[in-house]
Amino acid sequence: MAHLDLIPKKDVSSFRKLAIGTWQTAYDPTVYGTMRIRMEKALHYIERFREVHGVRLTVTHLVAKAIAEGLKKCPDANAILRFNKIYLRKQITLSVLVVQTDQGDGKVDLTAARIADADQKSLKEMAAEMQDAVDKVRQRKDKALEESKGTIGKIPFMFMNGFLKLLGFLMYTLNLDLSFLGMPKDAFGGVTITNVGSLGLDIAYVPLVPYTNTPIFVAPGAVQDVPVVEGDKVVPGKVMHLNASFDHRFIDGFHAGILAKTVRDMMENPFERFDPV
Repeated sequence: MAHLDLIPKKDVSSFRKLAIGTWQTAYDPTVYGTMRIRMEKALHYIERFREVHGVRLTVTHLVAKAIAEGLKKCPDANAILRFNKIYLRKQITLSVLVVQTDQGDGKVDLTAARIADADQKSLKEMAAEMQDAVDKVRQRKDKALEESKGTIGKIPFMFMNGFLKLLGFLMYTLNLDLSFLGMPKDAFGGVTITNVGSLGLDIAYVPLVPYTNTPIFVAPGAVQDVPVVEGDKVVPGKVMHLNASFDHRFIDGFHAGILAKTVRDMMENPFERFDPV
């Protein structure tokens, strides 16, 4: 059984081949970008959604759903590299980084909650599934994740670099399902989201993590009160910086533009683009 369901991409441009050949690993080709989004309507939508559906919706849920729609419109961005060849993912899977603080004073762990087929789920379904996944992670009830962390915990520090390279090679380059060894299947998906705004940060860029083979990391910042221009007037407004890091070997400005346009449109017009309330 394969680790991921994939199909090879055949129509690769000469520039894409050059980009793949230029950068050998995800350490090299990271591109960073920030988009400022008006948030008044999104915050109003979240408040209304909670009243109507009784679900604790957050900015992270909106961002995750918007990114899933962006990947649906730009499937070339939902991909991985294997043996320097681009493979498109058949499913749209996202992950959200979760902080664990239950190991004692001064001990903080970071792990991922996975959302599969994010484009096919309503915002209400996604919020409920994400909350369930986060609860399992924080309560340490995700069996596969706990087994994998237990395995990693046994690896001496001096061997970690080699171990992670081998793990990434087996799971993604060779596309082997290692769930029988306690390794969760596609734990990070095609995009990883981490809300740095919850830490009080406005702008922050997350480094790509080579062994995950995830080409896009998105970091929503804190919502801020700022002066904005509407017509010929300066008025109070609420904005959020959406920060992204992506792998330039097979994702460039064209793909980023489609994703950014889709995310901005949905975040700034939530009542028309997300679940009805």
